[in-house]
Amino acid sequence: MSRKMTRFESLLEAVPDALVGMDQKGVIRFVNRQTEWLFGYDRDDLVGKPIETLVPEYLWQIYIEHRKEYFLDPRTRSSGLDLQLTGRHRDGAELPLNISMSHIDTGDVLLVVTAVSDVTSQRRAVQDAQLIAAVVEFSDDAIVGTTLQGVVTSWNPAAERMYGYSAKEILGRSGRILAHPGRADQMYAVLARTAAGQVVEHLELNHVRKDGTVLRVSLTVAPIRDEDGVIVGSSAVARDVTEQRRAFEVAARMAAIVENSDDAIIGSTLDRIITSWNPAAERMFGYSSEEIVGKSAGLLTPQDRADESVTILARIGAGQHVEHLETTGVRKDRTLFPVSLTASPIRDPDGAIVGTSAIVRDMTQEMLHQQDIAERRAKELERLAELEASQRLSVGRELELKKQIEYLRRFRPAERSELSDER
Repeated sequence: MSRKMTRFESLLEAVPDALVGMDQKGVIRFVNRQTEWLFGYDRDDLVGKPIETLVPEYLWQIYIEHRKEYFLDPRTRSSGLDLQLTGRHRDGAELPLNISMSHIDTGDVLLVVTAVSDVTSQRRAVQDAQLIAAVVEFSDDAIVGTTLQGVVTSWNPAAERMYGYSAKEILGRSGRILAHPGRADQMYAVLARTAAGQVVEHLELNHVRKDGTVLRVSLTVAPIRDEDGVIVGSSAVARDVTEQRRAFEVAARMAAIVENSDDAIIGSTLDRIITSWNPAAERMFGYSSEEIVGKSAGLLTPQDRADESVTILARIGAGQHVEHLETTGVRKDRTLFPVSLTASPIRDPDGAIVGTSAIVRDMTQEMLHQQDIAERRAKELERLAELEASQRLSVGRELELKKQIEYLRRFRPAERSELSDER
């Protein structure tokens, strides 16, 4: 019996849980090293002692009831005892414990004792792992694991959708297949940083899909460590920002247009409260953005044009555009000037009209130019009339002269003949 028990005990040393063997009277027969660590006793201090040494007596009554039921028929292998109890450390501190019990061939009972803190940590670790797995599985971002040499080791469904490669096609291959031609050095530079323990955040670069199309991605890469903390690979989260980048570039171009436009570009709510005001509007109307934003756009139009403003807002609210409407603006100094107005609806992400965007062009110089053209045209017409009158006069004189010449030609020969006869 003694040799058999010793052999059995040697096997228990490799078990990660605290194991306590006791006979049917509740006397401790053996413990493993994990029990010593958990309770702070040497095994020689425990063997032969009652189990109450490790479990407070007031809770031990619960165990006794289950123990009696269990030993009535030990072949059932279960007493239904799987309790959370409070253990007692050698220094007197209480330990929340999970205890389960099973029958062993020696006729003794084996208690498997685990500190609740360990159980909680294990459960939390399992839950965290399940949560992480769910995040990876259902993420809209591509999540890719690689070795430090760049060989792909994991590939989530979003990566399949983003890049076009199935997991079967990509696992085991170098991640440089995703790199833009001639830029594989970027990947190796990132891997070098993660190998050094660094996290690379929000790095934007171009990747290539299976079909050869290029996409812009925002990449965050972190080291993967083993249980000993040694870095063994990298985990990359890639987000497709192609459309975002394109939208940003469009917005940047639009902002530059608004900023540098010679026309006033003014945003307002449907209640005519000014919300945006570009530099050209400052020059045109004389108000700084600090002075005018938040004020009524009625400051910019004459009072006798109020009905016109109502009509414009009604058209904007109906989703219509107003183009090249010739009207009148009012400067800060209350002087009036001619303008050409083009207005469009502003819509929110859901398509609802929330305001108006107006482009206002100062027509003062244009009108002066047109006036100048009209004046020059009038002068040209007046000069043309003078020339035509002069021409008519000249033509009349020429005709009269021709008549006189004809008359002379017709009658002068007869007069010369008469003079000859007289001689």
